Amino acid sequence: MVNQKYMEKASVLIEALPYIQRFNRKIIVIKYGGSAMIDDELMKHVIEDAVLLKLVGFKPVIVHGGGKEISNWMRKTGVEPHFIDGLRVTDADTLEIAEMVLGKVNSDLVTLAQQLGVRACGISGKDGKLLTVRKAEPNGQDIGYVGEITSVDTKIIMDLLANDFLPVIYPIGMDENGQSYNINGDHAAAKIAQALHADKLAYLTDTSGVYMDPDDPESFISELSTSEAEQLIADGTISGGMIPKIRNCCNTIENGVNRVHILNGSIPHCLLLEIFTDRGVGTVIIKEGERYYKGGNSQ
Repeated sequence: MVNQKYMEKASVLIEALPYIQRFNRKIIVIKYGGSAMIDDELMKHVIEDAVLLKLVGFKPVIVHGGGKEISNWMRKTGVEPHFIDGLRVTDADTLEIAEMVLGKVNSDLVTLAQQLGVRACGISGKDGKLLTVRKAEPNGQDIGYVGEITSVDTKIIMDLLANDFLPVIYPIGMDENGQSYNINGDHAAAKIAQALHADKLAYLTDTSGVYMDPDDPESFISELSTSEAEQLIADGTISGGMIPKIRNCCNTIENGVNRVHILNGSIPHCLLLEIFTDRGVGTVIIKEGERYYKGGNSQ
């Protein structure tokens, strides 16, 4: 008699098969951030997911932040972090801390991926002129060395993918004069996904996605078109900090990315659960007129 647990494992693999077939050789940009970055076990799960995606034929590209760790290091030096419109106010000392911390996080992620059996390469937005920026001035305010992306040169990423590397990118860019700037990680991931014409952009965040009623877990929304998302913003269902996240998702789709997933990075293996199962665990935002039903049944 075949053990039931082995039958269940076989069922999971069969459920994943059509999604593996559909997205084989497609680029998926993974924005890794939030609380999942400061938990070693969750970090391992995220990198395991990215490695598995690569080994079954996807072309994953990781863009990571490190905001919580940057804030921790700032406090160690006696500086309290300050934000304006969600962007970190970044003087010269803060920029130096940010670049140091992000470089360390990047190295750790690359090491972990390579321990799991794939070749990974860590780069910043400065490498290969990947991210060219100008000084960001939200609402005319000077917030220091914070960059707004003006162009993305994907050659270094495409070269890495062509040579079977897993690119791991941290969001520090340069302006035309060679000055370094810190970049919002979500902004960097969206622009990179658009420039790569990625099939998917997956945000690993501290929220599971969109709810009709935030206090009712049963009101979770698995799938939204861009117009449905805008309507939920207009009627107040989506509010507060979710508004810029959702608008960023819609803008990303309007600029060439097929689907954007919002996932709770604290759920172990959330990427695999979202992409390879019928139900998924997050909210996916899709193009107008397309039906997606999670991993692979869009019309």
